[in-house]
Amino acid sequence: MKMNNGHWTSETVARKKILQAVAKYYRLFKEQENLGNQKISYAGRVFDEKEMCRLTEATLDFWLTSGRFTKEFEERFAEYLGVTYVSTVNSGSSANLIAFSALTAPELGERRIRRGDEVITVAAAFPTTVAPIIQYGAVPVFVDITIPQYNIDVSQLEAALSERTKAVFVAHTLGNPFDIKAVKTFCDRHRLWLIEDNCDALGSTYCFNEEERFTGTVGDIGTSSFYPPHHITMGEGGCVYTNNFTLHRLIRSYRDWGRDCMCASGEDNHCGHRFDGQYGELPRGYDHKYVYSHFGYNLKITDLQAAIGCEQLKKLPKFVELRRYHWQKLYDGLADLKDRIILPEACPNSKPSWFGFLLTVRDGIDCHKVICTIEGSGIQTRRLFAGNLIKHPCFDEMRKSGQGYRVVSSLTNTDRVMKDSFWVGVYPGLDDQKIDTMIRIIRKAL
Repeated sequence: MKMNNGHWTSETVARKKILQAVAKYYRLFKEQENLGNQKISYAGRVFDEKEMCRLTEATLDFWLTSGRFTKEFEERFAEYLGVTYVSTVNSGSSANLIAFSALTAPELGERRIRRGDEVITVAAAFPTTVAPIIQYGAVPVFVDITIPQYNIDVSQLEAALSERTKAVFVAHTLGNPFDIKAVKTFCDRHRLWLIEDNCDALGSTYCFNEEERFTGTVGDIGTSSFYPPHHITMGEGGCVYTNNFTLHRLIRSYRDWGRDCMCASGEDNHCGHRFDGQYGELPRGYDHKYVYSHFGYNLKITDLQAAIGCEQLKKLPKFVELRRYHWQKLYDGLADLKDRIILPEACPNSKPSWFGFLLTVRDGIDCHKVICTIEGSGIQTRRLFAGNLIKHPCFDEMRKSGQGYRVVSSLTNTDRVMKDSFWVGVYPGLDDQKIDTMIRIIRKAL
């Protein structure tokens, strides 16, 4: 806020009145929203007047592109996770794209992922974990998952390995960490990159080498999503993080048009050599702000989004606590139905920040009918993303040609999940009454 000779300026007074009005509006808005909300959602945004006021502050600044709020969010997010470098992007899918793009850079030498190289992953995934692999001409190698943890089956890693393998790229499913120790040991033994898709697991921890670490921080690169259903929201948004400066520089380059310059928006000559470098076959002294070392994108967020994220991040510890509480309440309420459903289990040595409560029906029970009964009672459900991504239309041409991907063994559990699994929400917007209703309806449906 601005002061002039010890007095608030008229601009500051006007801003204060606007923010007070926004806080009042939020309370009226929330009352109306609650009146019309009958359905029990699988997820949703949880916020209060603080997010609305922060968003309004960013609007009044009218900087719009990445600025002071983006810088604040990146610094606080890095501090929360205990990582060195954080780069915000406009979605979790963009985060995965940028993370993979960075590993294709020439600066990485023999470890660079090239066309035809292989990347180990799973087919029971959200498509944008796999899409960058294919879009860059690499080959996804699919291994099966385990039930009831629903994560990568680490016993198949060695069988998936070939002389072309360069990386492992997998997600922590619905907040449940995969076996990080086994995957990281495998990657280290064979000099492979590890990208942790952490979009559904923000706040999950894993005991790695006798140290509790946040998921997304053990591998070479981690990614997060801030889409409304996720652990915190910016509406749209995501980020990429690493402790490796070389990867950080590449991430920033691919995110920011592929340029060589590291200057923040509105900043000039951060390196001190803007007009005296030699790059490629450009004239010596060519403006460094317009030197492009990679074929990149523009995937930055706006300060409007970041302002919301700054307030959401303060709520994250409580959000994580509520997710765990709701998950356990659902588990306890359905525990006596193990003859009809397979209940989810946390990965050993982990403390999940659950994204959802995943159920697999036993043989002889029609999952489709169960889902329709639950949905018909006003409770939202979701499948485990793609189920088996290879079965989807986007794989039609590759499936028919038998080229472009590789499958290790059979995907028995992946197909089981596609046929017999679904999940319901545990997000912080729920309460005991809604959880009890969910338990009652699920029991009735089974």
